[in-house]
Amino acid sequence: MTAPRRTAIVDTRVPEPGPGEVLIRVEGCGVCGSSLPLWQGREWFSYPLEPGAPGHEVWGRLEDGRRVAALSYHGFAEWDLAREDHIVELPPELNGLPFPGEALACAVNVVRRSAVEPGARVAVVGMGFLGTAVARLLGDVTEVRRGVEVDGEFDVVIEAAGTQEALDAASRLVAEGGRLVVAGFHQDGPRTVDMQSWNWRGIDVVNAHERDPHVVMDGMREAVRLAASGALDVAPLVTQGFFLDELHAAFEAASTRGAGFLKGAVCP
Repeated sequence: MTAPRRTAIVDTRVPEPGPGEVLIRVEGCGVCGSSLPLWQGREWFSYPLEPGAPGHEVWGRLEDGRRVAALSYHGFAEWDLAREDHIVELPPELNGLPFPGEALACAVNVVRRSAVEPGARVAVVGMGFLGTAVARLLGDVTEVRRGVEVDGEFDVVIEAAGTQEALDAASRLVAEGGRLVVAGFHQDGPRTVDMQSWNWRGIDVVNAHERDPHVVMDGMREAVRLAASGALDVAPLVTQGFFLDELHAAFEAASTRGAGFLKGAVCP
């Protein structure tokens, strides 16, 4: 990424793994919504980014042939490095399937933080990749989309869009004594909340973001287990593929989010 809304293909040496690292031949890397500000440009970012950045939803093969998902940070490339403890082996049941492990780990950890009890009424506001993955993990939930009026209140409401509009909608849907789970990535400025309403209803508010890589990796291992068992169908969650020289198109697709789009993946 050479500048806001500009990318270029560059040739570099294949990276050399250091102590405790492995070399991954990248099969694919998901385009994360959290990377859109880098694509759009902000005054505090510096360009060009390092080659392969900010790709962090990587899957591929190790030099010994094992297929893995990884937590790494330069995945828009043919090769990337990851720490040995930041990879999860993908079983044969997932052969041929796209597997943006970090993104699926986020969904698993959102569900964990949501602490949904059996019989609870659950709504998800924002049905992009994260909201859809969370809804499928939870099973019987109500989808709440932009412009759709929903009657009633919910024990747990998961906001998964990262906008003021979605946060407001989710807040209104939480029942008295219920739980609001903020899973959307709010990174374009401050937010306002109706604190009077939150106080009066006595709701719990949970930040469902994880920053501890050990927790992320635990979520990734669980995502692999669920996908291999058939409990989570990952194939429909990656809806569009791009080649490396189409990285600009991949980011534009993630920005415009056309009909049916959930996540794009970039493949060498």
